[in-house]
Amino acid sequence: MKRSVKYILGHLLLAVACFAQDGLTVQSGRQKWPAVEAQKVYAAACLVVAQEYRVKGNLKPQVTLILGADKEDVWLQGHEIRLTKWNRYMFAQGVVMLALADAVSFDKRLEMTKRAVNWADATVEVGDVGRSVSSDNGRP
Repeated sequence: MKRSVKYILGHLLLAVACFAQDGLTVQSGRQKWPAVEAQKVYAAACLVVAQEYRVKGNLKPQVTLILGADKEDVWLQGHEIRLTKWNRYMFAQGVVMLALADAVSFDKRLEMTKRAVNWADATVEVGDVGRSVSSDNGRP
């Protein structure tokens, strides 16, 4: 009996270490969760983001999955995905969000933010163009 408990604990610790190496850590409390499925979804979500944004190298963000949270959300600064219970789609969505945050540098995100505001300022409503022409009495 004692030997089988040590065997199970050894495998459990090895599994946790493997997840941590790939960037995925899980805090589940007493909730059951499919470890193999979680790892597959994590790897697939990282791969999709890497392919979509042509990321060079291995995109494996550090992610902590917390099961049994009060509500489902993603905390970008802490790289945490909080779920009330296991949900592969919500988990995949969280991994994609965290992988995107890692794939696009902070400077690039600031650049895109400035560009978005500039584009918003550069657009004009069609009705506004007509009013400005009529207020000039048609003069160029």
